[in-house]
Amino acid sequence: MVLLFDTMNGKQRNTLKAIYSSPAPKSLEWKRIESLFMALGANTIEGNGSRVRFELNGVIGTFHRPHPDKEAKPYQVRDARAFLEQAGVTP
Repeated sequence: MVLLFDTMNGKQRNTLKAIYSSPAPKSLEWKRIESLFMALGANTIEGNGSRVRFELNGVIGTFHRPHPDKEAKPYQVRDARAFLEQAGVTP
């Protein structure tokens, strides 16, 4: 599968690297993860409250936006990585 990484800016590339780092970062803003998903061509499906789903390459990932904090929790970063792996996205 060929992905168009040229559609990503530098910040989105850094976000992708951070998602795949170990241990999962504790200070990664959720909006950066969403921006990365959008750059990769994901469709957003808004749910109730903080629930949001993304569809990318036929894979659907369901997440809850963190609140009141802006930073994603480590488990949310790990879930984002699992979603990207299933969709065939690697750094």
